Amino acid sequence: MKELLRTNDPTVIAFAEALLSGERIQTFAMDVHMSALEGSIGILPRRLMVRSEDLARARRVLTENGIEIEET
Repeated sequence: MKELLRTNDPTVIAFAEALLSGERIQTFAMDVHMSALEGSIGILPRRLMVRSEDLARARRVLTENGIEIEET
């Protein structure tokens, strides 16, 4: 699995998951339960992971739909 997106905004994660699901790209959201440790203030980013072979296509889908991602 490769990291596709890292953000503090849960709505961006949800939107990205919906877009990728529509393209039949499997995702796995990490760090979604970290809010229990931080007191639900949203300082710890959540990560969206995809399979290595889907990374380039997933990046293209997100950027075409206005989600900015950092290339690592």
